[in-house]
Amino acid sequence: MDRKRVLILGASGRDYWNFLTYFKDNPYYNVVAFTQTQIPGIEKRKFPAELAGRLYKKDIPFYPEEKLPELIKKLKVDKVVFAYSDVKHEDVMHLASIALANGADFILLGPKSTIIKSKKKIISVCAVRTGSGKSQTSRAIAKILKDSGKKVVAIRHSMPYGDLLKQRVQRFESERDFKKHKTTIEEEEEYQPWIDNGFVVYAGVDYKEILKKAEREADIIIWDGGNNDLPFYFSDLHIVVADPHRAGHELLYHPGEANFRMADVIVINKVDSAKKKDIELVKENIKKYNPKAKVILARSELIIDKPEMIKGKKCLVVGDGPTLSHGGMKFGAGTLAVKKYNGKLVDPRKYVFGSIKEIYRKYKHLERELPAMGYGKKQVHELELTINKVPCDIVVDSTPANLKRIIKVNKPVVEVDYEVGSKAINELKKILRKDKFI
Repeated sequence: MDRKRVLILGASGRDYWNFLTYFKDNPYYNVVAFTQTQIPGIEKRKFPAELAGRLYKKDIPFYPEEKLPELIKKLKVDKVVFAYSDVKHEDVMHLASIALANGADFILLGPKSTIIKSKKKIISVCAVRTGSGKSQTSRAIAKILKDSGKKVVAIRHSMPYGDLLKQRVQRFESERDFKKHKTTIEEEEEYQPWIDNGFVVYAGVDYKEILKKAEREADIIIWDGGNNDLPFYFSDLHIVVADPHRAGHELLYHPGEANFRMADVIVINKVDSAKKKDIELVKENIKKYNPKAKVILARSELIIDKPEMIKGKKCLVVGDGPTLSHGGMKFGAGTLAVKKYNGKLVDPRKYVFGSIKEIYRKYKHLERELPAMGYGKKQVHELELTINKVPCDIVVDSTPANLKRIIKVNKPVVEVDYEVGSKAINELKKILRKDKFI
């Protein structure tokens, strides 16, 4: 029997999970390649045979996604599997059309094919778009559970950008673990807030093994989703965060719409800064497409360590990279903080270096916030050069990572964070109590 030849379209996350849960040791398929997108330089790596299972004697190569048409023909691909997140429905179908036009099937694997069940209860927190506020919601839930006496461990959605064998299972409890695992800025943006709040967070490549280890030290596990992807694990409670600043996007992006339709609870976040008409649009879509979902309206409260430094000063705002790039947001919490305290936003676009300049060319919506891109040492250095060249009085760091620890900034830094408002926390408590998590 000839095994069907498969190419997986990915971005260093869902693609690995789909392979490990569905294709590894599957005698009907032969994964001949992955493509990678969004992450600079990642196509130079390979998926190691040591992780791929008994059917693979050699590493599986990675290629840039733009080579898809020629790869289908060159590698005699039978099936193209789409496996990454936060993508317009239209763009997904463009890729499907490329696959079909070149003679291959186009496949989306659903939860039944890729999800696994834990021995412990799992609460998943996902989103309709990247940057909606799922991680602050995850941490709020973790604090509620911890205060009720539960031992909580977080498992963060996959984002391994280095040596996949060494990153197979990662456990973060302190900043020392960042050095141990050679993390990028994008990874630290997700792990730093967890360890700052006294929680252990797992991540890596092999989420079956990760789950086993997390189960040993947790009463309840929180799945902290990435982008707008679906959970890797069966959820006893599935919470999805919507963003009224991008009202309507809950129906326009993959797989965010699937999250929106399957949610037990939908948190409409940022209601303190969003327009009323946009909040109402999200509510209407919930009534139409997921009327059984419990709805929570949440404020995203700003936390600023030195607000007095902002007033009247020229401010460079550095924001969360994924949110500002493929997340499509023009601004984040840093801009809101500068406006609240009467600072002056500085436009960084004239001063960007290297790959940071390419980010602005690719994402035309970007204006006065600088995305904290740092997928490797070179890009981190280019970010540092950019920040230090911009003529400003202060740097407003609204990334979840600690920029002062990662790069040398030649200006004073004001740190901006955000938390779920108290009313929403009380609503979450009621739901957790009703569902017997506390």
